[in-house]
Amino acid sequence: MNQSQPFLARVANGSLVVQILFGIIAGIVIALFSPESALKVGFLGGLFVSALKAVAPILVFILVASSIANQKKGAHTNMKPIVVLYLFGTFMAAVTAVAMSFLFPTTLTLVTSATGANPPEGITEVINTLLFKIVDNPVNALMTGNFIGILAWAIALGFALHQASDATKQVFHDVSNGITLIVRFVIRLAPIGIFGLVASTFAETGFDALFGYAHLLGVLLGSMAVIAFIVNPAIVYFKTKENPYPLVLRCIRESGITAFFTRSSAANIPVNMQLCKDLDLHEDTYSVSIPLGATINMGGAAITITVLTLAAVHTMGINVDIATAILLSIVAAVSACGASGVAGGSLLLIPLACSLFGIPNEVAMQVVAVGFIIGVIQDSAETALNSSTDVIFTAAACKAAEAKSQAAEAEAA
Repeated sequence: MNQSQPFLARVANGSLVVQILFGIIAGIVIALFSPESALKVGFLGGLFVSALKAVAPILVFILVASSIANQKKGAHTNMKPIVVLYLFGTFMAAVTAVAMSFLFPTTLTLVTSATGANPPEGITEVINTLLFKIVDNPVNALMTGNFIGILAWAIALGFALHQASDATKQVFHDVSNGITLIVRFVIRLAPIGIFGLVASTFAETGFDALFGYAHLLGVLLGSMAVIAFIVNPAIVYFKTKENPYPLVLRCIRESGITAFFTRSSAANIPVNMQLCKDLDLHEDTYSVSIPLGATINMGGAAITITVLTLAAVHTMGINVDIATAILLSIVAAVSACGASGVAGGSLLLIPLACSLFGIPNEVAMQVVAVGFIIGVIQDSAETALNSSTDVIFTAAACKAAEAKSQAAEAEAA
């Protein structure tokens, strides 16, 4: 027993990224050589994702409420520039997707039907849904993972407790620390969970179903790569005036890889919280910006909505002018902000964008079905981009604020 403790300690303190990579490789190997065994270990991935989804709502609620309640008067949380970066980044993602779709137009062989989808009928319905999510019962919001409602109640409770006694604030702070410890334990299980996710995914689907939509996938993944490695670094450089790639690559490595396999921005919130802590960012800032980003920072979703909508447009032979393309970018950005932080959330908003071009709902739903077919790769890459960008923009705003503060102090001295 004494000999096993050092080994377990090394595992617990080892590099999580390296362990995740081992999990990915092991999952691929077992799926290739023993698909039946791969399907059996798939429950490990389900357990891991369920654990993340279980802890994420209460983590967000307690952390945000505690952060606001314990915030010192006059403290700066940098939320305004972060929100601006979120919205601008999502719009730029839609614009990039429009450009890529015109450079590499895609036509689809549409499937016969799509089942199980319930898309919004218009922008009014999207706004109506958002408003009702905000005023949702807090218990129901926690139970159903309604992060918009959770954020609303956490912010309201945090401001209400801002005038409470120090003892009450300390209780919330201690509970927040306790939840954080639980989250750290769950995150350390990521290599085992991702091993199960990779094994079952490869065993069930492989890549045969994706070959027929290789061009569409190429445009989608190409657009996401442009945002991840060109546009986002450019935004970070503009904000910080520093080399952006060390930050960008670290966030993609430590947040994007996990999000790729969980396929849920909401489930990746605990991972992003830990990464922000490792980056030594201000807790009062990231405890609010990360859950907010999982709700409104949806560059990957904007790309999916735009590319698949324009694929439908090209398939139908509809001519698109620049003004309509810009309008599509705006609608895609706004709609993406309303996309749920769960797997496949952006696909159900495609009919809304298709309605701009008079495309019948029956055709739009067939495009949604195509999205589900390629979702093995598309949704994973989309979530990886969305989630890693949450940390990138939060860190960029924090670093810019620190640089500005240091410059002001130097000038005063």
